[in-house]
Amino acid sequence: MAGPYEQTARALRDAYTNGAIPPLRDALEPTDAAGAYAVQEINTRYWEAQGRRIVGRKAGLTAKAVQAQLGVDQPDFGVLFEDMQVADGGRLDPGKCLQPKAEAEIAFVLASDLPSAQTTPADVAAAVGAVHAAIEIVDSRIADWKITFADTVADNGSSAFFILADEGLLLAGLDLEGAAMEMSFNGKVVSTGVGSAALGNPLNAAAWLACTLASRGEPLKAGDILLAGALGPMVALTPGDVIHARIAGIGACGFTYKGV
Repeated sequence: MAGPYEQTARALRDAYTNGAIPPLRDALEPTDAAGAYAVQEINTRYWEAQGRRIVGRKAGLTAKAVQAQLGVDQPDFGVLFEDMQVADGGRLDPGKCLQPKAEAEIAFVLASDLPSAQTTPADVAAAVGAVHAAIEIVDSRIADWKITFADTVADNGSSAFFILADEGLLLAGLDLEGAAMEMSFNGKVVSTGVGSAALGNPLNAAAWLACTLASRGEPLKAGDILLAGALGPMVALTPGDVIHARIAGIGACGFTYKGV
């Protein structure tokens, strides 16, 4: 199945170092989920062969408005590799990015496996070991962010880097749906939102991830990190920016977008 998609996968890999490429219109129809995930899978296996280690997954397109914008009725996912994590309070070198944007999210770290393709939000809740405030730095290897659903899926969910708050909390008693989020750049609030932005509840997004991955034969495992989707608008980064996200009742994290 991978054959027709190898060239597209290579073009996306090369874009990380050579610069953004035009949208993948010639290779993938805008809503071709199967083809797009096939391209993503080729690159995932390539990177694993290069020694990169998978540490979890990210859910994207968890806001209904964004789904409508791209003409789809489902979220998407991308792979999180160990080398994508930036330390809380650390620095991200602008030289490693093309056209990055930051968005604040709620993240889960699993304490047990989620092997079922019928995983419910309650099953996820029982499997969560810790809840963290998080920031995802999304980036696109597609020029000017002119993406379709297929573009972003093939491009590993437009993922790039992520930060988890050093401190995680137990899930019991947390108000995930009502948790208010503020993200600030250089001390100025640039994005606000609430936990319910992620498919009504971040646990819903995590359950979708669990079901989708189990049905693909790649079930989520204990220790996996799950980014459950943006809680508010993403904001473009400029070198020198100091980014901070606070999610009420859950925690805070941040980083500086500056050379190390």
